[in-house]
Amino acid sequence: MVSTEVLKKYLDEKIYPKLGAKPFSVVYVHTDVQMSENFPGISVLRSIYDAIPINVKDNLEAVYFLHPGLQARLFLATFGRLFFNGGLYSKLKYVSRLEFLWDHVRRMEMEIPEFVHDHDEELEYRPMMDYGLESAHPRVYTAPSVDPISMYSMRCIA
Repeated sequence: MVSTEVLKKYLDEKIYPKLGAKPFSVVYVHTDVQMSENFPGISVLRSIYDAIPINVKDNLEAVYFLHPGLQARLFLATFGRLFFNGGLYSKLKYVSRLEFLWDHVRRMEMEIPEFVHDHDEELEYRPMMDYGLESAHPRVYTAPSVDPISMYSMRCIA
């Protein structure tokens, strides 16, 4: 994970000068984020937003939150207005799949990591993961083999 200061320096030196006065959007990829392992924390995200110069911040059109889990949605719905001012909170757009992101962002202007595509493909087969109602951990779905004799004996015990 990159430190907050290194990220702020990179944004100041490489990104903000290229933006100029043009409108832009931010895509926050939340795919496979785990609170204890690779989530920077809401205070870090807030400090990065606060460090954006006013002239750049005024041109921010939207923040697309890709692959938000149920926990992230609930947290932001509950505390988002407290941590972010109305300007940023109102620009936050949840996007559950890459195909919906392309409705808002030009596909050829950004690179999406392979693990994000893999997660999106997995969502095709497990749609409840979109809403955080199913674990992202793969399971083996096979019928248990049951011996008819042991099943009969279990009925007698019960």
